[in-house]
Amino acid sequence: MADISKILQASVQQAYEDKTALNIVGGDSKHWYGRQAFGEPLKLAEHEGILAYHPQELTIKVRAGTKLATIADALDEHRQRLPFDPPYFGEDATIGGTIACNFSGPRRPYAGSARDYVLGCNMLNGKGELLHFGGEVMKNVAGFDVSRLMAGSLGTLGVLLDVSLKVLPHREAEQTVAWQGSFDESIAIMNRWAATPLPITAMCADGEQVYFRICGTNSAVQRSMKDIGGNIYGGGFQLWKDLREHALPFFDDHRPLYRLSLPSAAPFHLLAEAEEKDWFIGWGGAQRWLKSTLPLAEIQKFAQQHGGSAMAFRRGDRQAEVFAPLSPALMAVHQRLKASFDPHGILNVGRMYKDL
Repeated sequence: MADISKILQASVQQAYEDKTALNIVGGDSKHWYGRQAFGEPLKLAEHEGILAYHPQELTIKVRAGTKLATIADALDEHRQRLPFDPPYFGEDATIGGTIACNFSGPRRPYAGSARDYVLGCNMLNGKGELLHFGGEVMKNVAGFDVSRLMAGSLGTLGVLLDVSLKVLPHREAEQTVAWQGSFDESIAIMNRWAATPLPITAMCADGEQVYFRICGTNSAVQRSMKDIGGNIYGGGFQLWKDLREHALPFFDDHRPLYRLSLPSAAPFHLLAEAEEKDWFIGWGGAQRWLKSTLPLAEIQKFAQQHGGSAMAFRRGDRQAEVFAPLSPALMAVHQRLKASFDPHGILNVGRMYKDL
């Protein structure tokens, strides 16, 4: 496996010398995310394996090409899990791609994002230099944490070789309850219960019902169900898995899928040419999915008017910009970071923004 690291390093060093663009590929389960990729493939799928797992310390260190399923199996043996509930979007999904996208599931508002659980990493910069950041335990993380900077960078800053992560124990009990309610009613209900100390780990709404996932000890779950009321939803486990993987019928659509990030208490407003059935609300109101053929600029303007931002998550024109626009000052910061880590601009260039 060490030889694969050296092969990857040599490939990046050669690309740096030749100024050849590289397209970093793991399980290729998220090739559709971000702008269209180009360049010579730099394949990390064979760079896999668990390097260290300390259940008693709640930490795990894995190579970037390690499949999420492999990690889940190892953690399950000790009744532990990745706390940010990562979506797979394909059986070949790897931890490297998950961290590069900073993807988190329905638990995100209540447990934190993928970035929050990164303790350290080894990576190759755009020169092919091996860099190490952070550590394998939380107490080693101090100052400006470059390892967490890798989360969400879509491989534009470096090639992630391995990552150390914090893990947490499995819940003892889990139950899902549902209340009937329109989107407006659901937003009010979700925000009311979000302000309580109840062990709620996911909330979503489809315009007809609002759903709550409650996790914790058996007694805590039973008390919370009694407080919240509503009806027990028997298909809760499958609901949250299907939401995480975008396997709900809502997501089966040919139109572009937009993700709006809004204040969780922002009222529900219909957008011109969009019907209620075109919306789905997650993350307790903070994440709102919209299926629409409207241009991204119009969706972004709508999101900004309501205190948030929007991006084209799936489908649409992947050669155009897909993420929320950056201010000139913030773009300049991103460009300086890119130039520092990747001087010749060879790593996943343009995957986030055209000018990165």
